[in-house]
Amino acid sequence: MNSFIQAHKSKVTGMINGWDRLRFRGTIRMLANVPGLWRFLRYTGRVLLKDFGKHAEELSQATRSQSLAVAEAQGRPVVHLQSPNVCKEEVAREIQKRDGVREGLICVLTAVEPCWTFNIKSNKAVGKLELEHAYRKCQHLYHYMQHPEFGFMHVRLQTWLPFNAFVMVNGREWLGRQMDKAGIGYLRRENCFAWISDGARAQELLDRQVSFNWSEALGELSAQVNPAWASIRAGCAIGYYWSLDESEWASDIMFKDQGALTGLYGRLLRHGIEGLGSRDVLRFLGRKAEGGIPSRLVADVVSDLKHRPEGIRIKHRVGANSLKMYNKQGTVLRVETTLNNMRDFKAPEMKQDRVVWRPMRKGVSDMARRAELSQASNQRYLEAMAVVEDTRPLKELTAGLAQRVVKDGRRARGLNLLGQDARLLAVAGDGKFVLNGLRNKDMQGMLFGTPATSAAEARRRSGQVTRQLWLLRAHGIIRKVPKTHRYLVTDKGRRLITALQAARDADVTKLAKAA
Repeated sequence: MNSFIQAHKSKVTGMINGWDRLRFRGTIRMLANVPGLWRFLRYTGRVLLKDFGKHAEELSQATRSQSLAVAEAQGRPVVHLQSPNVCKEEVAREIQKRDGVREGLICVLTAVEPCWTFNIKSNKAVGKLELEHAYRKCQHLYHYMQHPEFGFMHVRLQTWLPFNAFVMVNGREWLGRQMDKAGIGYLRRENCFAWISDGARAQELLDRQVSFNWSEALGELSAQVNPAWASIRAGCAIGYYWSLDESEWASDIMFKDQGALTGLYGRLLRHGIEGLGSRDVLRFLGRKAEGGIPSRLVADVVSDLKHRPEGIRIKHRVGANSLKMYNKQGTVLRVETTLNNMRDFKAPEMKQDRVVWRPMRKGVSDMARRAELSQASNQRYLEAMAVVEDTRPLKELTAGLAQRVVKDGRRARGLNLLGQDARLLAVAGDGKFVLNGLRNKDMQGMLFGTPATSAAEARRRSGQVTRQLWLLRAHGIIRKVPKTHRYLVTDKGRRLITALQAARDADVTKLAKAA
């Protein structure tokens, strides 16, 4: 069981983990670059560069008129927004409420906004016209709908080349629809659930979202909002490539009442901003930081607090990826990992009957791995926060660990918590082993740093680590996973390791105040 839940089980009614906000990007890859667009123009109509502007305008008009015709055919309103600062979701929800739309298209909102597209320029050096990428403005169409499966969502269509499409789906909105169909009772407040009658079944529904056939569903949505593309491509077998531009994975812990969370939340914020350093933030978000901040790290590592209408949120950021915690609706503690840059992570790929780890892509084919990484990030953060509720002094947590113990008839020496065994405990408590556990081989790699130079050296290291693992088992710091060679940190071990880490990172002033 999650040690945070264990620490607060008397105050908590349940926990769910799954997608929150998902922003998909549909790209027609042949049109997304200058050489590809040039080939497309020649294939579909032998368009000369001097006629590109006129041809592009014709394609844009066809795209816009056929997309708006979808709304006209269904009798839904088209509203042009004069300012980009208008909240489009609020406008759409007002129209939905006014017209009582329970399913289908709600409205189409139009807005002129910046986008990446193409221009023609004159290259005087060679006396020719050339295509170039350009950042300009064009009209975008926002199709807001009450989808039969996803619920309230929208698709944004760029009406100028390369006709990019963006789909926004909310996993919690989708979960509500799933629970309605499954007959699961719940209490919903805005974008979170304060109570669910069957949390286990709700989690099963969230797990299904991870393995969902996104390519097919997103393809159907793009065909609905951009019917002109079928004729524009003129028989050329190209379509949208779907990637997940930005994802939010939320772990929601539902407390019994507002008082139970309010009394705890202030202490969690204090620990998050004062007790967690840059190395912790890097570790939470899956970056290596065993020996300190990597010298090759090119990213800001930032932690900050922000006052929001519903309370204070804490956010930890490494470059474009972040982890945050906030109190939602008074009774829900949300920990949420937001991933934008996937090149920081690895994903497995089968090549010639063997697994090769490659840099992750944003493609929807890697969504299951993305969910796994996000959940691990949330889990590491909650494990670090589990120590906050434990008000026992450090001397009580460490009582007896310096003494010899006997387990299964074998003796084990006492632990030197701040000396020779400090590194051993830090390795065992590394957050990357939370999900899959720690092996002898893993510990060797982190303790010794470099590979063994001989078979004899490898055997010596393996034996040494085996004895160290036994030492931690004898003191109840780790436990062996049955029928495997893996070990997991116990709740006792997690509280101890987190408390020791906090004590090591605290300065003398903080320790003096605590005393």
